[in-house]
Amino acid sequence: MDVAPKSSLAESFSRYFKVDLAESDAQKEYVFQVRYRVYCEEFKYESVERFANRLEIDDYDEYSRHCLITHLQTGMPAGCVRLVPAVGERENKPLPLEKYCGDSLDNKVIDNLKLQRNTVCEISRLAVDGAFRRRTGEALTRFGEVNGLQFSPQEQRTFSSIAVACFFAATVLTEVDGRTNVFAMMEPFLPRLMHRSGIDFQRVGKDIDYHGIRAPYFITTQAVLENMHPDLQELYSWIKENIVN
Repeated sequence: MDVAPKSSLAESFSRYFKVDLAESDAQKEYVFQVRYRVYCEEFKYESVERFANRLEIDDYDEYSRHCLITHLQTGMPAGCVRLVPAVGERENKPLPLEKYCGDSLDNKVIDNLKLQRNTVCEISRLAVDGAFRRRTGEALTRFGEVNGLQFSPQEQRTFSSIAVACFFAATVLTEVDGRTNVFAMMEPFLPRLMHRSGIDFQRVGKDIDYHGIRAPYFITTQAVLENMHPDLQELYSWIKENIVN
């Protein structure tokens, strides 16, 4: 009996999702909606009262670059991420982690990196909608039972790759924009997830309780591209093709 060849991660992911650079107002609204549902409604990191229009937006969004992952079958926004470029010196134009989590940073370690400010950015606001993080039937969502969305088992297996795809989308932007020295405030699960993908961040500070326990990390775009596992290289190339073209 012939056995069908196993699909690659890129083939499986592209069957169910698309990845876009969110440039239009409508696309950005989807991004802010995902963030509102995740950061305000679900995890309550931000107060819902602050965002009467149900769009989670801050002062950095105006000059950030945003990426959006959309579920093809339903048209639902599934995940998002942004790249915040350093547009001035830390003293007068801090990045989000410098502004809100400065006490957690190991400035000696960061100073020793000797980074040119115009090559620096922060990847932040990475969010995956709850409908794509729960197992079928695990909980009600605003769409009703997750089971009602009729995700196949094969489809659900790709959901665990949404966070990685978000990070890869942001990494594409660091490559395209020359912002190849990358900082991020991350919950413990994300460095572990990336480590399993062959990508190791350098910790550059201590834990802080900011939207949950997080710590500051640093990585270069080159390190990401050189060390990701071979099965992820095809996924990265597919994401890059979607964003750049």
